[in-house]
Amino acid sequence: MDLDLGNKIRKLRIEQNRNLAEIASVCGFSKSLLSKIENGKTIPPISTLMKIAEALGTKVSVLLDDQAKSGTIFTPKETSQANLVKTEKGYSFFTFAVERGEKLMQPFLFVSRKDENDKRNVFSHNGEEFIYILEGKMNYKVGNIEYTLSEGDSLYFDSVEKHTLSPITNEVKYLAVFTQSQQAQPN
Repeated sequence: MDLDLGNKIRKLRIEQNRNLAEIASVCGFSKSLLSKIENGKTIPPISTLMKIAEALGTKVSVLLDDQAKSGTIFTPKETSQANLVKTEKGYSFFTFAVERGEKLMQPFLFVSRKDENDKRNVFSHNGEEFIYILEGKMNYKVGNIEYTLSEGDSLYFDSVEKHTLSPITNEVKYLAVFTQSQQAQPN
């Protein structure tokens, strides 16, 4: 999956006649990181993917899957559990309804492990975010306020605010739904 993702990012960037430095600059990270992502050497966190998608004028779901479908998308539990993608940032994720490219919401299942979590990871991206705890317990900091969340608790916030999490239990499973701001279309 990671090589396909990198290839899709590179293909979109080249189709737009843009170079690595330009996209990396818009996203606020190094040309080297973008190169590693395009070459499939690293799987970026969702917040990074959102920045890349926005810089390329597309959605995360389009980067993750281009088998476009519309209408209702059914995902059995076995599919989401079996297709979790492990990142180097201490969590795994599954993207729901990737087949539906033009959707307003970007829903994900996250599994964060206490022993793999890097507390230095601070996320920030355009849009809004909703998280709902399915299993486990964690601290989730938004801006300067830290919340302790257990099964059944939720948060809704502007995701441009810096946010970070640290699991309290060995593993935390949660649903996260992001919206991406609509980009102003050039005239």
